[in-house]
Amino acid sequence: MSVSENQYDVVVVGCGIAGLSAAVAAQEGGARVCVLERSVFEERGGNTRYTGAWLRMKTESAVTDDFEEHFAENSGGYLDPALTSEVVHDPSHWPASLKALSFVDPNVIATLAENAPQTLAWLTGFGVRFQQLEVPFPTSRQPRWAPSGGGLALIEALARRFEDNGGTIVYETAAQSLIQDDENRVIGVRAVGPGNRPVQFRGNAVVLGCGGFQGNAEMLTRYIGPRALYLRTMSVGCHANKGEGIRMALDIGAAPCGDFGSWHASPADPRSNRPGPSMYVYPYGVLVNLNGQRFVDEGPGHTDATYESVTREIYAQPKGIAYVILDAGLQDVPNLSVAIRTEQPAIEAPTLAELAVKLEIAPEVLERTISEYNAACRPGLFDPRALDGLRTEGITPRKSNWARPIARGPFKAYPIISTIVFTFGGLKVNTRAQVLNTQGEVIGGLYAAGETMGIYYGTYTGATSVMKGAVFGRIAGSDAASRLASAGAAENN
Repeated sequence: MSVSENQYDVVVVGCGIAGLSAAVAAQEGGARVCVLERSVFEERGGNTRYTGAWLRMKTESAVTDDFEEHFAENSGGYLDPALTSEVVHDPSHWPASLKALSFVDPNVIATLAENAPQTLAWLTGFGVRFQQLEVPFPTSRQPRWAPSGGGLALIEALARRFEDNGGTIVYETAAQSLIQDDENRVIGVRAVGPGNRPVQFRGNAVVLGCGGFQGNAEMLTRYIGPRALYLRTMSVGCHANKGEGIRMALDIGAAPCGDFGSWHASPADPRSNRPGPSMYVYPYGVLVNLNGQRFVDEGPGHTDATYESVTREIYAQPKGIAYVILDAGLQDVPNLSVAIRTEQPAIEAPTLAELAVKLEIAPEVLERTISEYNAACRPGLFDPRALDGLRTEGITPRKSNWARPIARGPFKAYPIISTIVFTFGGLKVNTRAQVLNTQGEVIGGLYAAGETMGIYYGTYTGATSVMKGAVFGRIAGSDAASRLASAGAAENN
């Protein structure tokens, strides 16, 4: 079978926020750019298409106060101080082992924080409008901004600009491997198009902006484990993220970075047909597993700072599921549409015993669990919008806030599982979004942005994913185009 070839200056893999930001930025730098997109036109955009695209910013011109601190607190486990002490020096003087180390490079995070405001301003130039979210969570420690229209608005604005300026998007085409020259510089991508036909896209640089591997069951099982079976993707867009960008870079010696055994976890109703049917209502009730037992502090802190850790505890339960048990006191909670984002109705019954039967939990066990919890609740002022300190005493696990007895019928329950929004494992990059090899050296011609680059460990720094894709996509595209221009100028001299 013959292989068709296509020649461009820059080849971008992925049509989400990272890929399109790279494509438009490279185009602005004078490059001829092609974007490879696995999906059909109507589904282009991957994860970005379905996300609210929240941004961890306090204003349009500044990230939140805890931005770099949160990344530093989740930088990669127990790191060797003999290596990390070198971080204070210029990266060019780092030893090779540190350059290639799987940890959060503070220079990369500083670049993200510094470039976020100007990247928002850049996106505004394409017609995107940003607004502060007044109530993003039932309780919040840090503010959030978002584009009007969510991630889809970003996709449409960037794709329109790219195509209006002559850019090419090739649909139903999936990258398979990277092409290198005799000096190991990346000069293109081998892909498969409609009808399983091979096709090659050549260029002076390749930008990998094709997400993580949450849409790949084999990679999920290999890295996260067999319990990944219980993870539901946040949206159908996740299924386009099959990990090829990460795999084919690792195949040519790229350094891994990010927590390959973890993911961004979000609590959701497994019955829902909506993308991102988040369930943040659990702080106002109790969570029980299939055995009718509590297993976690339902109110450890502000929802935006703790929902992921609570969701991981849900995932650890039998079959990766739990039920939040609520009573008539739920009517005291404002903005329930923020706390309950499913379109599916609650499971309801006049008594706990009858509710237990509907949940297929032993009635006597659920009644005992709730009775013990109720006895541990202490009087106090309930404040659903703040940490109220209304806690339990003498029970394990404790509940630190919003602990009120579950005593007034009718009683309600919602099932909650962990969705997988994206995976954490990816590629090591520098501040220019250039991919590094396992010696800590730049792989010529290869860039990564968005979830294909790895910077998260253990706990997600919320509302930084879309920001990361836009910032480093733009950096990658601009750098690729500038190097192309420099090479052309050198040839003309």
